[in-house]
Amino acid sequence: MDPGYVTEAAVEVDGLEKRYGDVTALAGIAFSAAPGEVFGLLGHNGAGKSTTIRILTGRARPSGGRARVLGHDIPAGLEQVRHKINLVAETPTLYERATAKENLDLFCTLYGLPAARGDEALDRVGLRHAAKRKVKTFSTGMRQRLMLARAVINEPRVLFLDEPTRGLDPQSARDLRELVRELSGGGTTIFLTTHDMTEADVLCDRVAFLAEGRIAALDTPRALKLRLGGTPDAEVVLDDGSSRLLRLEEACSLVAAGRVRALHTREATLADVFIAVAGRSLDDEEAA
Repeated sequence: MDPGYVTEAAVEVDGLEKRYGDVTALAGIAFSAAPGEVFGLLGHNGAGKSTTIRILTGRARPSGGRARVLGHDIPAGLEQVRHKINLVAETPTLYERATAKENLDLFCTLYGLPAARGDEALDRVGLRHAAKRKVKTFSTGMRQRLMLARAVINEPRVLFLDEPTRGLDPQSARDLRELVRELSGGGTTIFLTTHDMTEADVLCDRVAFLAEGRIAALDTPRALKLRLGGTPDAEVVLDDGSSRLLRLEEACSLVAAGRVRALHTREATLADVFIAVAGRSLDDEEAA
């Protein structure tokens, strides 16, 4: 079966296109994500990740192709799924002069939920102690946690996370990963966009690499690393005490010659795979 598709898809995209004038942001991409799956869309800034989320959440219209969420075409069927999905956007959209509790109370009202649901959400993200603080006093990590709290208020069946760990401290990032696993274990589909390959490797069941508006590769992180990561490297400590990073076949030759005291293999990473399929690393973009 094509690894881009799964049965009983919670999210499905087929031939999706998006153009802004003469610029093509998405050039006919296709994939699907199952209920309870953590699906990652990975790539450089500007690769089309956020555009895909904007289409799937009804904030942008596709130029061609089809997008479906929970069995409904988007944007035509958005009203049928609006209360079953939620989003943590890359840029926080919070009411700065209101408290954390007031922010969540508003969204409880919009969803027709009891205010107690907001208290539960603050507990889930470790912000109950800051419930009465104004958001303008929050750190970046605290704002991101509050965005997560707001996103889980309605217990969404599909949760879209757009670069969720950007700017987070290590503890906040670890808390987010635990929440993602908890939600996925409960059957929520997590649709994650990121250019953090390590984060994706830890969290995602499957990942798709998006490069210049096209899907360059799609599979489980493990399968991609085995198929496209090349021959593993080996870090060896030689008989003279020096250390070297060598291709595995070179290290084996030194082992056969009795020159190796210790050997540790280094498997390919998702970053290595991305370079193989996209032709450049994420560092290239940062330097540019």
